[in-house]
Amino acid sequence: MNIALIGYGKMGKAIESIAIEKGHNIVLKIDISNAADLTAAQLSKADVAIEFTGPHSAVNNLKICLDAGIPVVCGSTGWLAQWNEIKAYCEARNGTLVYASNYSIGVNLFFEVNKHLAALMNQYPEYDVMLREIHHTEKKDAPSGTAITLAEQVLEQIERKKQWVNTDTATPGAALQILSERIDPAPGTHHVKYASLIDDIEIIHTAHNRVGFAGGAVKAAEFALQKKGIFGMKEVMGL
Repeated sequence: MNIALIGYGKMGKAIESIAIEKGHNIVLKIDISNAADLTAAQLSKADVAIEFTGPHSAVNNLKICLDAGIPVVCGSTGWLAQWNEIKAYCEARNGTLVYASNYSIGVNLFFEVNKHLAALMNQYPEYDVMLREIHHTEKKDAPSGTAITLAEQVLEQIERKKQWVNTDTATPGAALQILSERIDPAPGTHHVKYASLIDDIEIIHTAHNRVGFAGGAVKAAEFALQKKGIFGMKEVMGL
């Protein structure tokens, strides 16, 4: 498999390492210094693109890939206000897009646990719920895309919570607090905590490095070949 890497920071380099270990080829590397090289002609060398940049460049990068007819795996977060636009763009071009807020296999299992626990806790209003996420100081967005996914899963199940808020002040009542902390060198820790006067119930996912995220992105790229449509890690993992 020939891969175009769009975004060649720490995550891009981790993806490159795992892709090469698995026998794939990196045929294009795009970062800030050569962003103008992201063209259909350059992308024609690749079977699939993996996009890990940031919220201000992701949408344009995805459009370039879809216009070029290249399946694209996107791990950028912070741009989902334009999700419907990209969804329609992909569908209009009969393209292929895999998007996840987090490509870690462990995190996606954690998502399934989170949904199940929230469904159980909906009938126990004596427990308040909050989220806490910790990342390195270079993390561009807050809350993290993973934290937003977790929060939205909780909101789907916990009827007493109406919206999430990103604040360091406790917010009992209808608001679901997401507390964001930036501490080096943390690659990512997410807590979901249910607290009552009697006891607490907490689930935690802690990433030890970027290998899990990068490995999941390569797995998603392998999945995207020969497919058309819009997919997430549920489909990639067969959940």
